[in-house]
Amino acid sequence: MKVKKFESINVVPFIDIMLVLLVIVLTTATFVAKGIIPVELPNSKSAAKQENQKNITITIKENGDIFFDDTKILLKDIDMYISKYEVKTPININCDKEAKFDMFVALLDTLKQKNFNNIGIITKKRD
Repeated sequence: MKVKKFESINVVPFIDIMLVLLVIVLTTATFVAKGIIPVELPNSKSAAKQENQKNITITIKENGDIFFDDTKILLKDIDMYISKYEVKTPININCDKEAKFDMFVALLDTLKQKNFNNIGIITKKRD
């Protein structure tokens, strides 16, 4: 039996690995660039696309954390943050489907007490 000399390197597996790493880097860079607080939204058949206008987004995460736009706040501090806006300002509530319902109700109650009526609830459209 004749032994072959090792004359070249097979670079195809190396190229495959580099392409997989490139896909991973590009995918994670996309998520980081969005700057969106990740929550698992509930489904709705009547969900509509959100229009781009100046509005407030309040997010309730699964663990009970509340974010006013991108700032983490306490429920009792909502009054201070919304007092800077007119009552006609649209408010979008982005609530995780696993979040406690009493946090959602307390937030709605606070907004209604301050006469905010332009309130939307963000959901995913179910097919």
